[in-house]
Amino acid sequence: MPTLLLIEDDAESRRATAALFDGEWKVIQAGDGEEGIQSALEHRPDVILCDLLMPRTTGFQVCRAVRQQLPPARIIVFSGRDYGVDRQSAMDAGADEYLIKPLTHAQLMEAIDRVLPDPPDKPRKMSATPQFITPATRIKFWGVRGSIPVPGSGTVRYGGNTTCVEVRADGEIIILDAGSGIRPLGIALEKEFRDRPMKLTLLVTHSHWDHIQGLPFFQPAYEPKNEVRILGYEGARAGLASILAGQMETPYFPINLSDMPGNIAIEELRDMEFSLGRVRVQAKFLNHPGVCVGYRLFTSTGSMAFLPDNEPYEMLKMKQADRDGLDRAKAREFAAAERQKLVEFLRNADLLMIDSQYTDDEYEEHVGWGHGSLSSVVSLALDANVRKLSLFHHDPAHDDAMIDEMVESARHLVVESGKSLEIDAAREGAEVWLGAK
Repeated sequence: MPTLLLIEDDAESRRATAALFDGEWKVIQAGDGEEGIQSALEHRPDVILCDLLMPRTTGFQVCRAVRQQLPPARIIVFSGRDYGVDRQSAMDAGADEYLIKPLTHAQLMEAIDRVLPDPPDKPRKMSATPQFITPATRIKFWGVRGSIPVPGSGTVRYGGNTTCVEVRADGEIIILDAGSGIRPLGIALEKEFRDRPMKLTLLVTHSHWDHIQGLPFFQPAYEPKNEVRILGYEGARAGLASILAGQMETPYFPINLSDMPGNIAIEELRDMEFSLGRVRVQAKFLNHPGVCVGYRLFTSTGSMAFLPDNEPYEMLKMKQADRDGLDRAKAREFAAAERQKLVEFLRNADLLMIDSQYTDDEYEEHVGWGHGSLSSVVSLALDANVRKLSLFHHDPAHDDAMIDEMVESARHLVVESGKSLEIDAAREGAEVWLGAK
């Protein structure tokens, strides 16, 4: 009897789908992506049937992991969403088929016949399996919120931790910002490296608390064998080292920054372009209160841009012109010039992670707060010819359902433009790989 691995986080849906194979297949069930990957490696099923959207580990991540470790696997992804970008992304990640819910017995059997034309007991030719090349660049989201952490049932899918992104590229481990998401990242790194020393670089965009508050809880900084290099620009009122140390002084925290056992080196940047090993980095000052920069990282397999806090200039300058009696035409000209500079900074990026905190309606009530609006970031990404846009710095008042709505609205804007742009919202635990084939 052939074996099928069913990976689905909804228990009731999983039971209903498994029942479609009753008596014909041996069905192994997994309740989440991580369990599914382990089951695939243990049981080596003839076919893997995997849901696309699951907490912690998505169907995209399952496809990539299984393709890397079990190349002959036959993977069918299913989803309730019928978007071309989802289908293409699933196929790029390693899926053989993409089905739309609700699933039927006939639909499943036809798909299985397409991906598994020979009987399961007949040896399959390995040459027919596409080769999977492990990418040199991997980006993983550990914190995607702005302002303040918001744990709870309404933020389970996208996550409630503040800004932190891990980048593995060309032998470097680079961390973008140290919001509360750096705490689970540190735990994961300790588990991965065990007794081996780590060499890490933390790039800080700015010193607002939601971007540095996790540093005191970063476990690798407490190990003498580890090297943690922290880079950023001078704050508005104090140097970077003073700001980072200040949040750990008595009475705010029981351990001073200077007492952390790890080898920590804090360096204030002066140049707007530098290198971290073989990764080239460009920085650009952004429109946000205080000193705030965005980073663009160029790796051997592509480039990414990280702009977690940035406000478009146009409405801000119009508001200032009206308030101060200035020339509106000149204000508009200034805003257009600044926007074009940002377009050039982002030109042809493979991934753009950018402040998309407000809907357009919300932004009208928050002009001057230093954050972006949905339509402004979509048009910016389109004009810069960005390949993938990750909506980032989610508002603490936005639950998972609200972020879903914003993603759909952003995708509609792309369709209306007639251009091509892949859009998703940054989600804790999700990964983006540059250069995977």
